Amino acid sequence: MMNDGLNQETRMAPDAAAAPHVTERVPRHFIEAMILEDIRQGEDSAKVCTRFPPEPNGYLHIGSAYAIHINYSMARDFDGEFHLRFDDTNPLKEDIEYVDAIVEDMKWLGFDPGGHIYYGSDYSDTIYAYAVRLIESGDAYVCDLNADEIREYRGTLTEPGRESPYRGRSIEENLDLFRRMKAGEFPTGSRVLRAKIDMASPNMNMRDPVLYRIVHARHYRTQDRWCLYPMYDFAHPLQDAIEGITHSLCSIEFKDHRPLYEWFLEKLAIRPAPKQREFGRLNLKGAVTSKRYLRELVGRGYVDGWDDPRLVTIRGMRRRGFTPGSIHRFLEEIGVAKAAATVDVSLLEHIVRDELQSAVPCVMAVLRPLKVVITNYPEGWSESLPLPCNPNHPGLGERMLIFSRVVYIERDDFMEQPAAGFHKLSPGKEVRLKGAYFLRCEEAVKDPQTGEVVELRCTYDPLTKSGTGFTGRKVKGTIHWVSAEHAVRAEVRLYDKLLLEDDAAAGEDDEDGETAWLNRLNPDSLIELSDCMVEPYLSGAEPGSRYQFMRHGYFSVDTKLSSAERPVFNRIVPLKDPWKGKQG
Repeated sequence: MMNDGLNQETRMAPDAAAAPHVTERVPRHFIEAMILEDIRQGEDSAKVCTRFPPEPNGYLHIGSAYAIHINYSMARDFDGEFHLRFDDTNPLKEDIEYVDAIVEDMKWLGFDPGGHIYYGSDYSDTIYAYAVRLIESGDAYVCDLNADEIREYRGTLTEPGRESPYRGRSIEENLDLFRRMKAGEFPTGSRVLRAKIDMASPNMNMRDPVLYRIVHARHYRTQDRWCLYPMYDFAHPLQDAIEGITHSLCSIEFKDHRPLYEWFLEKLAIRPAPKQREFGRLNLKGAVTSKRYLRELVGRGYVDGWDDPRLVTIRGMRRRGFTPGSIHRFLEEIGVAKAAATVDVSLLEHIVRDELQSAVPCVMAVLRPLKVVITNYPEGWSESLPLPCNPNHPGLGERMLIFSRVVYIERDDFMEQPAAGFHKLSPGKEVRLKGAYFLRCEEAVKDPQTGEVVELRCTYDPLTKSGTGFTGRKVKGTIHWVSAEHAVRAEVRLYDKLLLEDDAAAGEDDEDGETAWLNRLNPDSLIELSDCMVEPYLSGAEPGSRYQFMRHGYFSVDTKLSSAERPVFNRIVPLKDPWKGKQG
């Protein structure tokens, strides 16, 4: 139940029904324990109600999903309500494009807010009226200092701030100026409304924070109705109160803001007050989770938009091929920490491998082709060879490979002078072509100018066909291949972590300069292979469909660049699983 009436001293609960029985419930983490204790002590007779309040100035990323997961799961587990509320009080950065994208991404993840989608800008009249009440009680004043002067007057962590020369204005003068600010009489940035708290407080957030600023700009939702916009610290607790939020769960950087959150609710006599509680922020090693850095990467063209598969935006992860299920399991696995957590991305990759290994077809793709002519195979002939789509998932059925006189193998599967332990193809040696025959290399043809091997002349043994029960000689190596005549030419993109350092510093809004930032980008975060050959089973593969490329990893058909004529495959993860080694 929404409450936007200012004459009531008590916030109405969203639902009068008692919370479900929780006496014997064992909490999984400290946030759940806190909510349980509130319910047991009778502090919250209302249905648990949580929220996720994104600013619509960018796209969701894995850190956003972590915050959504915590708020959503608490509402779900307590049979409560979850709200999506857009913090749209800055017309200079926000756009309906981001609103639509956030809703779509949340639904794709499985965090569907249903009918509980709200906008902070819809509460503009109510929040303005609350500000008037603070002025009337002597707890807010209009200040004419500019932004630099406010910063200077605020002091430092070791020195107290100084009071604004405008702090002593009368209530009448403040009310008159504030109404004129709303009416648009003053230019952008010329005046602000500030809370009157304590300029000597050890908490910098309590040193007369700004509540409202003047911004003459068109808002994507309210158009030109307002030129006066509340700051997040002021709007946040009031929006929570209006919506009947019981627990405002946010990341750890807002912990120092909690006294201010509670100060507003106390001064405005809002009871029972929503509770702000904090959890540790999620960072991934080698990834960027700072919205500021993400905007810089996109704006300067270092990545292919907000959906670049190297980014841990939900759009980027979706395009790369991660599934909602793998992201959910990852968020469950890392739990809820009190302090900022840096998580190794190999855990997420391990989870998606585990999900896909028994769920997708396993096919053959030659990424760096080397031509092989099988000299004793009849010209013009070809044959179909059956192979299971996934040995771990018989339900996926079989597919047919086409074998012919000319095939492609991986360039790395041939070595003219084999090193110790090399069990692939080399002159005079045999290997098995997966699902087909033994193949012996007879001759390597080289480019006369460069000396590079450009073609192999080989022979096959027709008695060694897979599935015939051949029990003769053994070979140590098996390699994959595709028929040259029937292969589909494709582009393959191999992705690696975006940052060189194996840390998560770019998850924080630090002050690295431009040069330092650029030096941290991994030049090999994307390797594009343009002349790959994949088996005909992948002809017409649907965008977004996923496959295991034998010996290479798991891949997804790119949803942005792929076409029927020229498919593009993104590597989701390689086959090697470093997480198992770290756990073992």
